Amino acid sequence: MSTKLIGTGVALVTPFHTDGSIDFKSYKKLINNLITNKVDYVVPMGTTGESVTLTKDEKQAIFDITLETVDGRVPVVAGIGSNNTRELCDYLNHFDKKGFTAILSVAPYYNKPNQEGLYQHYGMVAEHSPLPVILYNVPGRTGSNMTAETTLRLANDFKNIIAVKEASGNIDQMMYILKHKPKNFMLISGDDGITLPLIALGASGVISVVGNAWPKDFAQMTRYALAGDFDKARKLHYKLTDIINLLFADGSPGGIKAVLKMKGICGDTVRLPLSAPSEAVVKKLMAAVDNY
Repeated sequence: MSTKLIGTGVALVTPFHTDGSIDFKSYKKLINNLITNKVDYVVPMGTTGESVTLTKDEKQAIFDITLETVDGRVPVVAGIGSNNTRELCDYLNHFDKKGFTAILSVAPYYNKPNQEGLYQHYGMVAEHSPLPVILYNVPGRTGSNMTAETTLRLANDFKNIIAVKEASGNIDQMMYILKHKPKNFMLISGDDGITLPLIALGASGVISVVGNAWPKDFAQMTRYALAGDFDKARKLHYKLTDIINLLFADGSPGGIKAVLKMKGICGDTVRLPLSAPSEAVVKKLMAAVDNY
């Protein structure tokens, strides 16, 4: 199972029309472009997909159109998370797993649980999930960091918890996980900009934002790094670094959607409470795209 998720996964944006409705035509165009450019798997309804602003029916529609468009060509990881453990487990009890490889479940946000709360939450998710589980630690969004000790405890106690997407930015924490993890447990980069060094330390790949717009180069950079060809990987890494930083300069996924609009893949509309990046950031992104 874990070998299917080595390499570059892309956290898919959800394109919207200017009225805020989902633009399914552009969404299919995005997915086909990613597969053509050899990403390894796709992740609908993650943070980049603005999942917290979609209704239950809209999320299901996104899952359905993703499976239909992918048509078995690459694995699909479903973003399914909540800060209400009971509600999440009830959803998982009824989730149709057909066509999916795993779920990516973000740590509870806003509640700010302690480490025991995080452990108990994910333990319940593991017990109720019909699919292998990827933990998602992103303290900049959730308000609480899942420590290396808690991640390793979960990795050792639940066989269907197969990986963690680590977006804490704490290299020491990630190295501790990599050093002490069970053999088949994966650490997946949650930050595009540090994917290369994390792979050098033993990470299995990335779930990417920039890959929405530059799938070919970012996936190739990841492949080079995983193969140990760091000279070639570094060239692509530094080619993308400034753009990656700009994508997050004024909120995400506003930045990546602005670029996707420039590339003619989808519009740049985001749903409130998000708003478009500032004019100054968009100008810098336009220059970066022109100069790439």
